[in-house]
Amino acid sequence: MDVLKSCIGSLLSTVHNKTYISLVSNGSSRTTEDYLHQLYNEGVIHELILTNNIGKLNSIYKAIAGNNIPLITISDADVFFLAGWQEETYKVFNNFSKAGTVGLIPQFLSYQSYSQNLLFDNFFSNKLKFGLVKDPDGLRNFYESLGWKNDYPESRLKYILYLKKNGVESIVGSGHVVATYRRELFGNLNYFNPYKMGGDSERILDELAGRYDMYRLTTPINKAFHIGNKLPKEKFKKLNSDHNLVDIKIEFPRFTNEIKRTPKFLYSFKKNIIRTVLKSYKLRMLFLKQLGLPKPARKSF
Repeated sequence: MDVLKSCIGSLLSTVHNKTYISLVSNGSSRTTEDYLHQLYNEGVIHELILTNNIGKLNSIYKAIAGNNIPLITISDADVFFLAGWQEETYKVFNNFSKAGTVGLIPQFLSYQSYSQNLLFDNFFSNKLKFGLVKDPDGLRNFYESLGWKNDYPESRLKYILYLKKNGVESIVGSGHVVATYRRELFGNLNYFNPYKMGGDSERILDELAGRYDMYRLTTPINKAFHIGNKLPKEKFKKLNSDHNLVDIKIEFPRFTNEIKRTPKFLYSFKKNIIRTVLKSYKLRMLFLKQLGLPKPARKSF
């Protein structure tokens, strides 16, 4: 309960006043549902959906159905939002017309997962280059929250792959703990997923952008923390204390491109070409060299 309250508090203190907040309780305890009812009755959230054991993806579908909001942020219950996360998200959407999914938490090797179309399109482009990680502590904190030991290569805390445009950088790839999606990617939402967790339930979210030839990207700096089951340290709880929502100047994304589903043959072609490059050690090393990754770090990527 302390984790949940901390995370919801961080959300409420960092969003602009045009944000519609929908919470889904999927088999929560009575104590938790009483707390969520309190938030709804106080008017600090707009929608409360109570379900029981229908799975993550179907819970998401219920929250999305019935609205046509152009950008949808999907978050697990243990995500602590940092001040400015919406502004940074919108900046990525505004500068990369093919951005379909924008995450908030940078992760290791994110370019290798469901970003084959981006890598294919920019294979020889100087807009796609490795650069220095801007928030190593944020990366380290994410993997600590997953229970990882600190035995991964140090080079992964130093270098990450960026896509650059108009002087703006975004990290290639995205996780699914928290991310913002263009609404068109979800189509009509007229199907039920049989999995509670696992199966293809999260892969469906991961593949959405690529299926429409859009890109999965992440803000260049860490704008959220995955807490897990332990209450964060005091410094995390105070991160947003000086955030003044009155001062937020929102530049909403200006979408001019129409999203169309990628033909299956083209989606498979791009995916298979890049998969071949990444699976082959020699080809991957050449690719990483082209992308500007220093030689000592290549074996870790």
